[in-house]
Amino acid sequence: MNEPSILDYLKSRLNPWQKEKIEIPASLEPEDGEAGSLQESLFDTEAYLDDNPDAVIATDGDLITANKLSRSTAWPWRTLFAIALGLTAQLYLEPPASITLSIGLYCFALFFLTWSYFANEFVLPEPEDVSTRVDPQTYHSRILLSAAFLALVAFVLFTGNLFTTLNVTIWLASIALFVRGLWLNNPQKLSLIKRVGDFIKRNSWQITLSRWALLIIGLAIVIVFFRFYRLDGIPNEPFSDHAEKLLDVYDITQEQTHIFFPRNTGREFIQFYWTAFLANLLGSGLTFISLKIGTVLIGLFTLPYVYLLGKEVGGKRVALFALTLAGVSYWLNTISRIGLRFPLYPAFTAPALYYLIRGLRRQQRNDFILAGLFLGLGLHGYSPFRFVPLVMLLGLGLYLLHRQSHGNRAQTLMMFSMLVIASLLVFLPLMRYAIENPDNFSMRALSRLTGEGNPLPGPAWQIFISNTFNAMSMFNVDDGEIWVHSVTHRPALDVVSALLFVFGYIFILVRYLRKRDWLDLFLILSVPLLLMPSILSLAFPRENPSLNRTGAAAIIVFVIAGMALDGLYKGLRGGLSNRRNLAVGTVVLLLLISGLHNYSLVFDQFATQFANHSLNTSDMGAVIKSFVQAGNNSENAYVVPFPYWVDTRLVGIQAGYPTKDYALWRDNLASTLPQPGAKVFIVKEEDRDTLDALYKLYPDGLVGHFISPMEGKNFWIYTVPDNLMVKP
Repeated sequence: MNEPSILDYLKSRLNPWQKEKIEIPASLEPEDGEAGSLQESLFDTEAYLDDNPDAVIATDGDLITANKLSRSTAWPWRTLFAIALGLTAQLYLEPPASITLSIGLYCFALFFLTWSYFANEFVLPEPEDVSTRVDPQTYHSRILLSAAFLALVAFVLFTGNLFTTLNVTIWLASIALFVRGLWLNNPQKLSLIKRVGDFIKRNSWQITLSRWALLIIGLAIVIVFFRFYRLDGIPNEPFSDHAEKLLDVYDITQEQTHIFFPRNTGREFIQFYWTAFLANLLGSGLTFISLKIGTVLIGLFTLPYVYLLGKEVGGKRVALFALTLAGVSYWLNTISRIGLRFPLYPAFTAPALYYLIRGLRRQQRNDFILAGLFLGLGLHGYSPFRFVPLVMLLGLGLYLLHRQSHGNRAQTLMMFSMLVIASLLVFLPLMRYAIENPDNFSMRALSRLTGEGNPLPGPAWQIFISNTFNAMSMFNVDDGEIWVHSVTHRPALDVVSALLFVFGYIFILVRYLRKRDWLDLFLILSVPLLLMPSILSLAFPRENPSLNRTGAAAIIVFVIAGMALDGLYKGLRGGLSNRRNLAVGTVVLLLLISGLHNYSLVFDQFATQFANHSLNTSDMGAVIKSFVQAGNNSENAYVVPFPYWVDTRLVGIQAGYPTKDYALWRDNLASTLPQPGAKVFIVKEEDRDTLDALYKLYPDGLVGHFISPMEGKNFWIYTVPDNLMVKP
């Protein structure tokens, strides 16, 4: 029997309709990152084509025919024209938007991109072919029974909405035993601990960094700069939600170790324990900056999984492009800087989706277990994450309904059940709370969905359709009106990412219609599903779209944009090295434009907008600090409340007294008369009635006028010196 040639193998891989597939034995398969070198050793592209014009060859990771390559060597004017038209179209969607003109230009851009597709100038990257595994169906029954018993005990002990040393220890032990009972070890691969130990024992150490690794390190430095630069001043002031969060963190320091924090309609626990840990570690205390550092670090946790997901669905170059676009994006940057739980939604969705997709494609049990662990963790983070289990079920259903699952369906269901159990074990404390307090657990979500008995502003189905349209158009048109985490009424993406997302989303849909790959459909449908926490704000449709409740969709959005950019790169390069400079130069230019635009959005537009809207509690806190530093009693400082003015708890936080509320209502001013020592009163500029009342009580008091550089943020400082004679 004749052995197949390399050319036969390449033809079988190129022609998906060919029934007989030729596979390279596992021992001959190249390792990750070696495919390009293997192909280059097989063919010198240009010389080979001169002698074999009809050959099937592999270049730059793609299989193409000589005829296709000869056409791709023409100048890629269609692709360049599509990029230029698309960027112009997206620029016209910047405020003030010209919707009609932008739609017309986008249509022309898509026309030329489609033309370039049929002229072989543009093609989306496809996932690497992977081999699936047959699960050995092995497990440690005694260990699993022990895990089940401990989980039951932990469930019983999670009472009173409190973590204790005992119930946490038993809970974590049940999770560890469950993982140990099902985890499949690779006997041919040393454990991480063993590898680190062997490395330390070496007489000499040698660390080799590839050009790719250096590129990733350089990119990481840029991303960290974007996320931490001017963090102390952007955003510049906290608002009421931050007061609630810091009070919850304070509760932890007072040994009120809640599972679910009921203050302000209820919050899951992860951010509060994380902030308490960082505040203690860094010595930053119960401050706004402690909240911001914590959420920025959570936001950074998302990005390695954006890279891994991009690599899984499109290769290393897609991973690099997706990481770059996501890392500098204004969307993910602002929701991470705010200091609230917003980045927890994408942070746990990214690994959960990555391990799910990897597990389904490769049929690896361990990936399903990891997906379940991150799914359970995410449910302790931010309430919009509660929609992610439905997204996971969608992924399972799409995989089972497509031909790619043939022969693996029963095994997939078995491993997905491991995912479900793992997530339930991690979710166990909050599950107990939800069973005991269903109203508190669901209050916040139901308030947006139903208005808690208040009539909806219109028919529910009409609001749902309108919300869906608004949410799906947020990437390119309007990201909503919530100033605390977005530059309002502009696209959620920069001009480059928005363009690439449109190109990628449409062509993934086209590719699905041609090839019927479950993963393409999953990428398409997961975007609107991950937007649902915002879309389902039926009682308050003006809160939709919102960058915080849609944050997890950014993961898929930037991966799709990375796929489109990779398609443009390959189209511009044309499979030959003589156009490498054109392709690299265009990609670098687009990424540079993206970075500069996002820089402007965060450090100019968002910073200015937030400063204009926020209230200057830091200035009031500074006044009280100065008063105390002058030797006065901190209890003799007061802020007189006024409608729609500052949260007086924030003044205490800014002054360094995080549990002190400095509010003193005008009607109670006389209660300060018996207090010995100097006093200071902070009064809103428009509140002349309070100034008159203070003058009557303390006629020899001193009036100061604080002039803020920001319009509308001035206030009065009424100081009563020590031993001043007052009217009884």
